[in-house]
Amino acid sequence: MTFKTALMGTAVAMAFAPMAFAAGHEERGRDGHVNIIYWQAPSILNPYLSSGTKDLESSSMIIEPLARYDENGELVAWLVDEIPTVENGGVAEDLMSITWRLTPGLTWSDGTPLTSEDVVFTAEYCMHPEGGCAQLAKFDGVESVEALDSLTVRVNFNKPMPVPYGPFVSAEAPIIQKAQFADCLGANAPQCTDANFRPIGTGPFVVTDFRPNDVISMEANANFRDPAKPAFATVTFKGGGDAAAAARSVLETGEFDYAWNLQLAPDVLQGMVEAGQGQAISAFGTLVERIEMNLTNPSPDLPDGERATIAHPHPFLSDQRVRQALSMAIDRELLVEIGYGQAGRPTCNLVPNPPNFASDNTDCLTQDIEGAKALLEEAGFTPGPDGVRVNADGVRLSVVYQTSTNAVRQDFQALIKQWWEEIGVETELKNIDASVFFGGDPGSPDTFQKFYSDVEMYANNFSGTDPQPYVAMYRCGNEPKPSTQWQGENINRYCDPEYDALLDELAQTADFEERGRIVRQLNDMLTKDSHTIVPLVDRGRVSAHSNTLGGVILNTWDSELWNVADWYRVN
Repeated sequence: MTFKTALMGTAVAMAFAPMAFAAGHEERGRDGHVNIIYWQAPSILNPYLSSGTKDLESSSMIIEPLARYDENGELVAWLVDEIPTVENGGVAEDLMSITWRLTPGLTWSDGTPLTSEDVVFTAEYCMHPEGGCAQLAKFDGVESVEALDSLTVRVNFNKPMPVPYGPFVSAEAPIIQKAQFADCLGANAPQCTDANFRPIGTGPFVVTDFRPNDVISMEANANFRDPAKPAFATVTFKGGGDAAAAARSVLETGEFDYAWNLQLAPDVLQGMVEAGQGQAISAFGTLVERIEMNLTNPSPDLPDGERATIAHPHPFLSDQRVRQALSMAIDRELLVEIGYGQAGRPTCNLVPNPPNFASDNTDCLTQDIEGAKALLEEAGFTPGPDGVRVNADGVRLSVVYQTSTNAVRQDFQALIKQWWEEIGVETELKNIDASVFFGGDPGSPDTFQKFYSDVEMYANNFSGTDPQPYVAMYRCGNEPKPSTQWQGENINRYCDPEYDALLDELAQTADFEERGRIVRQLNDMLTKDSHTIVPLVDRGRVSAHSNTLGGVILNTWDSELWNVADWYRVN
């Protein structure tokens, strides 16, 4: 049972270079060294403790799921021989369970066997009530996970699950080794530095050195299941800098072989491509640049354990009219023009693709400054002597607007600040190094999960082509809080029983068209109806690789590095 779009999974090359094809069976490590650069530097190699893309993707070279999605959004077997379905008996007819059978003979990089106990432990790790799992939504509806024998695992659901491919599927939910993480359950999880920085995996590479927020050194996994892979013996995975420097290092200087997430103005990127050292590749998927509204009070005057928690509602963003006015003031067409060109499209949706799940909401696409002012007047906020709006209780419309450090995002901030100040909202801009912002460190005040600002901007997406786990992030109780080590996906602290009831209905709905209707309704509740999430741009994923790197297949439905074992050097 898979959900696929034929329209949005195709990679479109922005420039072309001759490609050579790998020879037949050869030895592992035959092509020497490969250099990868992610200008957002990884800070941890455990995706259960960070939902930052740079952490998920770097760890995907080391630890792997049972199944993942290919470049077309199709579910493919990875550590199993086949995808369980009702037809082959892997999914129960009553849809209350799914049974996975591991491929025999698989081993961890330390040579020990991969068993069903590792899979069961992975679920226990993420679902531990005293822990803070960044990927908990992948386990939505799971009642229990049990080992039927050394290679067979059954996931039992607490309700019929027509789409049971949440747990252990995609780079967001890989299998971790029980022996390595046994003492890392619950509140202990962030303290297991060695396991979190050097996970033992089944993937093509193993970590030899990891300097958080800087560089990862890897070597080929000597126990990888294919003796001819990976073609590269060693990897340098460099983090930090900015998108422009990363692009230059591949497209102009040839210092690196692969650069991720080239969030650059289109004319700047095209100028680099013309240097002839590499090619830029782009594909649309589900990546949305958006502004998140904090429904809780981030004031530093509150005790740290209560700041940005549901105990203290936001003094003015709790009013839907204020959130809507902020959205109405934005010119999304102009943002696309200056930031992405053909690699972006203005959107009002959190879920822009696949088409069956995309709402027809276009209300936000027309900027309306005067309408925004009128809405703020209706909410009781009138201009003060300095032009900043204030209500009868003396509450000023003054926001801290944070995002990660990136040229395009800072351009967006500058424009949006101008529009918001035009409607009487004082706006302080803050940008944070991406390795910190997306790092998930529970001790840092600057993570996007902790959300110690009024609004923040970033982009993320969901794996595969069915958005159920993605929209489930906003279930009541999924918010980051001190008791979860500030991990959790519902960063806005949104809670609506009607929304949760629709999630439960979605989880039990098999009909594809009906699933689309429910997801569109959930999308509209978060965006059009409440303006808790303010979508800006449906972003195409843009990366680059050198002309001497072969085997790259851009994948917007899973980790971009999903097939790194198949990369090779072009002569």
